[in-house]
Amino acid sequence: MDTFQVSILAADSAFYEGPCESLVVPTLKGQCGILAHHRNVIAVVVPGTLKYKIPEHPAQIAAVSSGIIKIEDNTVLVLVDSAERPEDIDANRAKRDADEAREELLQKRSIQEYRSSQARLARAINRLRVKTEYLEGNK
Repeated sequence: MDTFQVSILAADSAFYEGPCESLVVPTLKGQCGILAHHRNVIAVVVPGTLKYKIPEHPAQIAAVSSGIIKIEDNTVLVLVDSAERPEDIDANRAKRDADEAREELLQKRSIQEYRSSQARLARAINRLRVKTEYLEGNK
């Protein structure tokens, strides 16, 4: 199968850089599937599950937060605030984060604090969903 170069970069580290056979990224318009020689595109990434296939390895998944994706000349750049492998997600911490964010949403705060709490809640829920999907797939 043809491959393309991908760089998946989180704000604090490089998540994965190397050859890739396929990539599925959550975007505003739904899941965006990418194969080698995809047309050039720039799109917004939303919190969700990113799926990627490295040559000679099983498909991988990751919980990603918001960001952007740029596809140009068979090279893909994914820039996100965070990217986590499901085995690295602490489900208890994610549940606590979700509960705290829900509590913050109930308090009267500024619009900026409200949006920050919404983003925190979305990230926590996404992390839990990816962790659950991973655990169910490995039964």
